[in-house]
Amino acid sequence: MELTSPAFKANAARALQDAQLQKALGNVEKGFVAKRAAARQALPEFEALRDQGRALKTHVLEHLDLYLEAYEAKVKASGGHVHWAESAEQAREIILDICRKAEAKTVTKGKSMISEEIDLNTFLEENGIEAVETDLGEYIIQLRHEHPSHIIAPAIHLNKEQVEEDFRRVHTHLPDSRDLSEPVALLSEARAVLRQRYFEADVGITGANFLIAETGSSVIVTNEGNGDLTQSLARVHVVVASIEKIVPTLEDCASILRLLARSATGQDMSVYTTFSTGPRRPEDEDGPEAYHVVLIDNGRTAMLGSEFEEMLRCIRCGACMNHCPVYHAVGGHAYGSVYPGPMGAVLTPSLNGINRSGHLPNASTFCGRCESVCPMKIPLPKMMRHWREREFEKNLTPAATRYGLGFWAFFAKRPALYRRAAGLGMRLLSAFGGEKRRLSRLPLAGGWTDFRDMPAPEGETFVAAFNRQRGA
Repeated sequence: MELTSPAFKANAARALQDAQLQKALGNVEKGFVAKRAAARQALPEFEALRDQGRALKTHVLEHLDLYLEAYEAKVKASGGHVHWAESAEQAREIILDICRKAEAKTVTKGKSMISEEIDLNTFLEENGIEAVETDLGEYIIQLRHEHPSHIIAPAIHLNKEQVEEDFRRVHTHLPDSRDLSEPVALLSEARAVLRQRYFEADVGITGANFLIAETGSSVIVTNEGNGDLTQSLARVHVVVASIEKIVPTLEDCASILRLLARSATGQDMSVYTTFSTGPRRPEDEDGPEAYHVVLIDNGRTAMLGSEFEEMLRCIRCGACMNHCPVYHAVGGHAYGSVYPGPMGAVLTPSLNGINRSGHLPNASTFCGRCESVCPMKIPLPKMMRHWREREFEKNLTPAATRYGLGFWAFFAKRPALYRRAAGLGMRLLSAFGGEKRRLSRLPLAGGWTDFRDMPAPEGETFVAAFNRQRGA
């Protein structure tokens, strides 16, 4: 699917009618929500860790330049190279240059959302370099020529029958008699195919969950071990990371790691947590000959000091989308963005502009579940409101919305008139509800009543009831 967030409404309408997708989306709540709740309950200091994590990331953002310079110095001291990329275009060119100097024809990739953000795979392939995803979910969607629908579970929109069909289509060596009906069989097939690709690749590219200023290390967490093979078997290891991934010390990293897996998958820790520091040393048995880190800005520094700075605390756990009712209904592809869900509704306009991403901050019920489960306590609803304000200020909202808000504001600024109009409206809607107390059609509210009945109001307004009870 083309990444185009302006098409959110059309994408969402198709997603709601897609029976297969709706079946797959049922796995989001079953697979993440209950497990996160159990993991949080089992750790008494979980809330204290959230406060500690928020304070730590806020401190880093206030001194980001100092920590980045310290990190660069440590990477160089360990024999590595640091490259600074202000934009996605610069990052792609830097990575291409590294690959060409290594005479690479094939690169393996560990899961990396920032590489999706800069559209690295397409760029490398256009320049004659094959990029092979090694994370199972990423590998599956690469076979389908799709983008991730979730930042930690890229193929969560698919069922195993679809995966088997894709494997049989692409893995032409498979005999028809081979049983792939069980997930373990699909995993074994993918592992057998990918194992050879690790040995063929000259360059291994990984993302980074954290960058440690104290040691110049990059940290990745996986449940499959593919990240370890990607970075240790290739001659050249390239770490691609955005600048806000920095943390001061190993101890700070350990503290946030206690939050990451619990918030993402309900695990105490991911199966593999790998720290990499520079290229292979003479005494090392394995590892890359060269180690490069590409630090990408791509709009991050513009967020510093703005009302969206807190978004840079995000550790990409996916908890916000796991608990979002809108994401549960339409899935990740409907957002038309690399980053779906509530975090994407804030981050994507920062990267692409509100004029291209205005539907996303409006795709929220403001129920607050995203903020309540965020390990970094990011106020996502507040920032979505800020984007709505900017959209309104730029006259990007539909005319009907602007006129409707203006009509409402006229009454809201006149409390006495507002109370009388609200009381009259309540009585009229109550009368239209009839004996069933339901409104099946309502002028100016077709977006609701075209798909469901609206309960008819009963009795007095809330303010009237409040004043009456307070008087009593």
